[in-house]
Amino acid sequence: MAVPKKTKESSDDTPPPPKPKKQAEIPEYSLRVDVPVVTVDARVVMKDGRPLALPPNVAKDHFKVWEDGVPQKLTTVTQSEAPITAVLLVEFASTNYNFVYDALNASYMFASNLKPIDWVAVVSFDMKDHIIVDFTQDKQAIFGALNTLRIPGFSETNLWDAMYDTLDRLDRINGHKELVVVASGVDTMSHMTFDKILKKVKSTQNVTIYAVSTGAWMRAMMEARYGNNPNFNMANMDYLMADNQMRTFAQLTGGHWYAPRFQGELPSIFKEIATAIRNQYTLTYQSTNPKMDGSYRKLKVELVGPDDKPLEIKDEKNHEIKYQIVARDGYTAKHEVE
Repeated sequence: MAVPKKTKESSDDTPPPPKPKKQAEIPEYSLRVDVPVVTVDARVVMKDGRPLALPPNVAKDHFKVWEDGVPQKLTTVTQSEAPITAVLLVEFASTNYNFVYDALNASYMFASNLKPIDWVAVVSFDMKDHIIVDFTQDKQAIFGALNTLRIPGFSETNLWDAMYDTLDRLDRINGHKELVVVASGVDTMSHMTFDKILKKVKSTQNVTIYAVSTGAWMRAMMEARYGNNPNFNMANMDYLMADNQMRTFAQLTGGHWYAPRFQGELPSIFKEIATAIRNQYTLTYQSTNPKMDGSYRKLKVELVGPDDKPLEIKDEKNHEIKYQIVARDGYTAKHEVE
């Protein structure tokens, strides 16, 4: 998967300042302090899941971050306006053809909400993952890639392998990335185990996962057909476990998990995902723990008032707004690959 290139809209044409001339008889020294700078993306959402826009002074003054229970001093708080860099990972197997067909059609809505500066890649998977279109800003290329997914050839759904490969590619790309997974969540014969893919999710930096589980729709359909058939009950357990796993991926990375029961819900889900990506805050800080020892650091993000209690936000009618902060569960402290 190729690394997206900067466009004219997102590049900085300002030439770098000239280097100062070296003065005679003054030796040159190089001083490097390796203090980890942590970037956390956070969303403020209301009870119904819609984003809550904060006044600039509220975001700057009231966001607080704790790392392993230790408060951190924020360096910057900005509302993210960077281009989207996203991968659409779609299960394409013959076990769930009708739903996949509708999921692909709904994916057009996600692509149609893209801006000219956004980068999106489309990857499908069955036994193996296949890059249908590499990172592109061309909506027609994305639509064309989705159009190629018409007749699935296999029933295997090796989700863990596909996610691992995709996260491995995303980890080589700078900046924040989104992974939108549309799948049943059931893994049939991956080489990867759930524990390994969970470790990969935790160690991949700056990736938010939005998971759309097709299992709820499948269970409703199977229940209508097979009722109390023992084979259905066993399959139902598989889907319930798959839902929990997909939910875990989203929660760990500050994303969201969706479990539509009807195909008609998909367009609104994809629209909500696009809106969520556009409405997030980027927080940075220098960790008080300078050790890059590969440990997993737990994060907690809150909006806090002057009394260190949760910040109260009210609407124009002076009614309190119920909200929650959605952010990564933590990060792995590791050295960046040079």
